[in-house]
Amino acid sequence: MTNIGLPRGVQDIMPEEVDIWQFIEETAREIFESYNYKEIRTPIFEFTELFVKGTGDTTDIVIKEMYTFLDKKGRSLTLRPEGTPGVVRAYLMNKIYSNNIPWKVYYIGPMFRYERPQAGRYRQFHQLGIEVLGIKDPIADFEIIKIALDFLQRLKLSNLEIDINSLGCIKCRPYYKEALKEYFFSVQEELSEIDKDRLKRNPLRLLDSKDENIIKLKEKAPQSLDYLCEECKEHFEKVKNYLDMDNINYKVNPKLVRGLDYYTRTVFEISTNLLGAQNAIVGGGRYDNLVETYGGPSIPGLGFAIGMERLIILLSKLGINLKNKDKKLIYFLIPEDKYLKTAIDLSQYLIEKKFKINIGNPNTSLKNQLKIANKIGADYVFFVDSITNENKIKIKNLSTGEEKIIPLNELSLELETMI
Repeated sequence: MTNIGLPRGVQDIMPEEVDIWQFIEETAREIFESYNYKEIRTPIFEFTELFVKGTGDTTDIVIKEMYTFLDKKGRSLTLRPEGTPGVVRAYLMNKIYSNNIPWKVYYIGPMFRYERPQAGRYRQFHQLGIEVLGIKDPIADFEIIKIALDFLQRLKLSNLEIDINSLGCIKCRPYYKEALKEYFFSVQEELSEIDKDRLKRNPLRLLDSKDENIIKLKEKAPQSLDYLCEECKEHFEKVKNYLDMDNINYKVNPKLVRGLDYYTRTVFEISTNLLGAQNAIVGGGRYDNLVETYGGPSIPGLGFAIGMERLIILLSKLGINLKNKDKKLIYFLIPEDKYLKTAIDLSQYLIEKKFKINIGNPNTSLKNQLKIANKIGADYVFFVDSITNENKIKIKNLSTGEEKIIPLNELSLELETMI
């Protein structure tokens, strides 16, 4: 049979790997929900216009990375490249703003971008993130940074670096963009054709470039903090004060812009030096005008996203072995069909007691069943045979080889010692 293979940039997550994924997801749910966030699940594909208008037609995501296709009626659809636009669309469609209370949600799921695969970066990748809509106060900026940090620390990560910056608002940012244009036009002979095009479309995109030449040039570029209006300055100062109040270490990075057009005011990244060039684990910020971009009312918003593949690589490099506490696996060894009903009844009881079960095949020899029990990593074997007619069960601990015969009316007490 011909090996069909996989398209470039996707991967199978095999059963033996899924445990760490589930642990991360469950930890995220626990942390996010402790801050009163609720899960939302948006569609994997949406109308293309949603991302063009929201993510921004000057971003690399929209220009060259989206998976876009026509459906059978000729409508342009796109596999979601990020989570925020779908959440904001759901907020508007369901008129959540009419409740006049903040909306706090989180999401976990796959995203899709056509980009060059590399360590921790796939064309189908997974993100978890939070979004807050309806809070203008800088306390929300502080809260999302704290939540991200709490989550990473719960995963036993340390030596994390937090960079923050302010991009200003629609009133003051145009002056900063104009200053950037003037600077980069003065050195445009050093720019590639792609970067010249970025300069015309949106000079902020140059600050997000990983090109070594641009990195050198932007060292002398104007800084957004020098162009903030008084309201934006006050907002940013309060964010810093709240972080200081909680003894959260951070660095103001005037060159931090993030890669999406909708960001305003606070942007931040949490990074590590253990992942090479792609060192950011968390990225996020404010998007106070995004709801209006979609034709909604003036509602402030902010959030962050975390790439799960990159996080798993980091945990692996640090040798951090995080797994769910395994339930004990019990294998029912069954010599004949007539004992199957007893095994089924017992297995239901064991599942309720939080054990995993595997019922053996009565049409297979006991020797082979025992081999299978060892191969699949069973912790105990329950021998469901003639002794069960006396309301007793034989239990073998496969780790120690110890065997016991337990009256069924004492099984509950025995199970407590097996957990």
